[in-house]
Amino acid sequence: MANITLAIPEDVYRRMRRYREIRWSEVARRAILEYLRRLEEGGFETTTDELLRELGDDFRRTLERIDVDKAVEAYREMREAEWRRTSLTQVD
Repeated sequence: MANITLAIPEDVYRRMRRYREIRWSEVARRAILEYLRRLEEGGFETTTDELLRELGDDFRRTLERIDVDKAVEAYREMREAEWRRTSLTQVD
């Protein structure tokens, strides 16, 4: 198995030392493997379910109260404004 050296901020190192029972090399190895897995599976795109879980129940409840027709109209207005902005841009 290959070895690598990590540089971490001093305050992180002090905090890690409080938990001497933790095998930090194993934590780093698992984090690296998870990062590689996500990269190889198409990157770090977040699913809707993951995003809603991260944002929490309050956000989900707020989102459920949004009027769909108003949201669609706001999207159309935003799309038209963006089209006007980009279509009027001239390239020299």
